[in-house]
Amino acid sequence: MTVQEVYGYAPIVVGAGFALIAIWAVIWVVRYALADKMMRASIRQAMRVRRTWKRLAPMAGLSVTDKMPTALAALSTTEGKTPKPRVLVPGLKVKPDQFGIVAWANCLPKVSLDEFQKAAPYLADAWRCERVSVMPDGPGQVIIRGVRVDPLTTRTEHVPTGAVPEKAATWHLGVDEYAQPVTVDLSQVPGVTVAGLPGFGKTSLINCLVCDWAPSPAIQFVGFDGKVSKAHEGDYADLVKRMFAFVGDDLEAANKQFNRLVELRRARSSSIRIVLGVKSMWEVGPSADWPLVVAIIDEAHTYFRDHKGNDPKTKKLAALAAENARLVEDLVKKGRSVGILVILATQKSTGDAIPTFIRDVCPVGLSFAQKTAEAAVAALGEDIRNWADANPINLQNPAYVGVAAMSHQSRPGFTRIRTPYVADADAARIAEDTAHLTRDPMDLLIAHTGLSLSKADDLSGLFGEEPNAA
Repeated sequence: MTVQEVYGYAPIVVGAGFALIAIWAVIWVVRYALADKMMRASIRQAMRVRRTWKRLAPMAGLSVTDKMPTALAALSTTEGKTPKPRVLVPGLKVKPDQFGIVAWANCLPKVSLDEFQKAAPYLADAWRCERVSVMPDGPGQVIIRGVRVDPLTTRTEHVPTGAVPEKAATWHLGVDEYAQPVTVDLSQVPGVTVAGLPGFGKTSLINCLVCDWAPSPAIQFVGFDGKVSKAHEGDYADLVKRMFAFVGDDLEAANKQFNRLVELRRARSSSIRIVLGVKSMWEVGPSADWPLVVAIIDEAHTYFRDHKGNDPKTKKLAALAAENARLVEDLVKKGRSVGILVILATQKSTGDAIPTFIRDVCPVGLSFAQKTAEAAVAALGEDIRNWADANPINLQNPAYVGVAAMSHQSRPGFTRIRTPYVADADAARIAEDTAHLTRDPMDLLIAHTGLSLSKADDLSGLFGEEPNAA
């Protein structure tokens, strides 16, 4: 190709370049115009971060000097002169979202994860963020999260879709203080405790869980609510249609239902190898015939409180409370492998509200706002004393209604989470749409085995001895 031919193509190449720039500009303008106020602010913030990065990085200690000249610099430098050293800055890719920006950066020699984490406060100031976090994102890469608006004080609403969960027993809790989604895998988990002052989000959190899991026929619910007497009262009134049983504050009725659940647990323990062919239900996962049974015990202290007194009525209540604790202990300690999950909610998860022999074997614990350090320690363990920022005693401000602290399975220390609110109308809609999926797990097991399970001991004799623990 001659020089004249090359020059002949030049206008076409330049025109194509301008066309691509114009198309990119139109896309950017349309995207910006369609975005809401929060997203527009994040888009502007992302532009500012990109524009100022090469100047900011050296000032924040995120650069390195390369004294070795490149081949081109060595050839172009006058003889006898030393080429200027180069200042290398990590490459940065920035993406805006509703709360701020997410950036991905590559590490350099002497500019690694530690240096980025030390520079996080400076980046937060320069980028006008509430806070900035830096986490590893594979070898030689870090991910930087900057939130312009505090996700913990930004109330969110969750509208359940009614779709069957993609993975059984995955709990979508909300977003953390960096607006990152927080999920917990509750497979192989025997129990969960939820604590916190009244009105700070315990029941709303559980409602959200039920609404998300209700569309699955492989999950069945049983409810205990210690602050109401009838099913049509209280916070679970809209969801009762999706529960195969519900009990209020009647200790005797609760005792009967706890006994029935233990009977189910024993029957499942005795028959699991015959019916499923495995030792643990989680080896094959829950199904419509052998569903995960979620026992929700709200205001749990109602069922376990130690009643003091010598009159016959008080003695009866004390006996019922003691037996309730024993039965729930059985479910938590032996129900995991056969597909029984117990969720206990109370204001203070101290030993008088949830007996320690139950509370201490529940591996997942959350706490909304608490008034005392004792209550925070009871809910989250002694280590919470070392994490002042995440301590639930700092969540008493009304702005933190719906914010909980927890020790996450995959993160060090404690995480603060903004849990979403589910409107009563949405909960009622989900319960109505999924009511036809409600089945009694005991009836399903009877139908599956063709045997009468009125006495779990009879089944044990047929299938072998019951395991001591799940």
